[in-house]
Amino acid sequence: MSNMLKVTSPYDHHLIRELPMIDGRELEATIRTAYTLFTDSSSWIPAHRRIALLEKVRNIMESRVEELTMLAAEEGGKPYQDSKVEVLRAINGVKIATEEIAQLAGKQILMGLTEASSNRIAFTIREPIGVVASISAFNHPLNLIVHQTITAFAAGCPVIVKPAGTTPLSCLALMEILDEAGIPEGWVQSIICDNELAEKLATDTRINYLSFIGSAKVGWYLKSKLAPGTRCALEHGGAAPVIVESDVALDIIVPSLVKGAFYHAGQVCVSVQKVFVQESLAKSLVEKMAEQAQKLKVGDPLEKDTEVGPLIKTSEVDRVHEWVKEAVSKGAELLCGGKKIRDTCYEPTVLFNPPHDAKVSTEEIFGPVVCIYSYKDREEAIRLANSLDYHFQAAVFTKNLDIALDTVRKLNATAVMVNDHTAFRVDWMPFGGRDASGEGLGGIPYSMHEMTREKLMVIKSRLLP
Repeated sequence: MSNMLKVTSPYDHHLIRELPMIDGRELEATIRTAYTLFTDSSSWIPAHRRIALLEKVRNIMESRVEELTMLAAEEGGKPYQDSKVEVLRAINGVKIATEEIAQLAGKQILMGLTEASSNRIAFTIREPIGVVASISAFNHPLNLIVHQTITAFAAGCPVIVKPAGTTPLSCLALMEILDEAGIPEGWVQSIICDNELAEKLATDTRINYLSFIGSAKVGWYLKSKLAPGTRCALEHGGAAPVIVESDVALDIIVPSLVKGAFYHAGQVCVSVQKVFVQESLAKSLVEKMAEQAQKLKVGDPLEKDTEVGPLIKTSEVDRVHEWVKEAVSKGAELLCGGKKIRDTCYEPTVLFNPPHDAKVSTEEIFGPVVCIYSYKDREEAIRLANSLDYHFQAAVFTKNLDIALDTVRKLNATAVMVNDHTAFRVDWMPFGGRDASGEGLGGIPYSMHEMTREKLMVIKSRLLP
């Protein structure tokens, strides 16, 4: 008999559902199904049909916004209001993927530039890369699944997705919608399994592309084990540094920083974590951030006025608390927070000038904690912002265009927001980390192009010039 996965609420630990976990035999059948579909090119789904099917998917999702919102909030702990935004983003993501199908085009490669290339015409076409394996994370239980499955299907690839063990229900709800919309059997499959089988999936020789969202430790390990030729996109975390110059209006920027820091209790790979503030403004900014952080309502994610929900596991609450205590013991000033609220929630916490060797300064916190550092010299602040191995999204706040452009150039990041917090994202923009933070690009159009590959066709004819 299969092992069972217990899916519980991260807020109060009530059991939501039990799900059977697959074994190795079932995994083999799942991979074989996807691989058979890909290797038989006569079974590939034409673009016009993929478009029609995805339009049906979107229509069904639009009719179930409330149901999907409540499910995501209950299993993942993201507050209702933010979970609803996620569901609407996921629906729009299906629309973006549907429209991007028309852009999966090749181009002409000019011939006749040398005598040897005469009498030829050449062009590329884009084909699906093959079977996609997607391993997902808990923090956006519906939208990440859209990014990792709808993109693959839209690009013409069979896909197998493993959702996070803590938040599989939104994925299964999407699978039911895909089935209802008429997606042919085998093209989008989900599996509930342990980490050992997830590794077997990712490293199978029949997998052409791995999409992984999760920890750097696991991501780089899986990359080292991939079969030859398997391409991958790895999305890990970051410390999301922010540079704040002295010419900004605090009343305008503080709400943005507070939202970026405490959205989903800081459990976002681009949450505002490290804010470097010009020293003349630092004390005022940190006090205003603490004042607003203390007003945030922490609690049940299903209540519509909750702003900060639980952390995904009680062990994460314990870890965050230990990191905060370490920072304070080493000299950080605790402006607010620093306490557990029951065993599942943590107070929004603002730390001022924690030492640069504390864990809150050197690692991704992934919790409702923001660190503020004062600086005299912007170049030194940028050096500190760049000093970690993680480089994902960053930000600068200033009214001075020259300073903004200079800071954007010098910050080591894949994206730099000017006068906006680091957690800004829309689903059609490129998104991903560099260095230890990941490899490859997400964002629906970018993922779709990565999930295809080019084939060159050269036609020779004596009638061609």
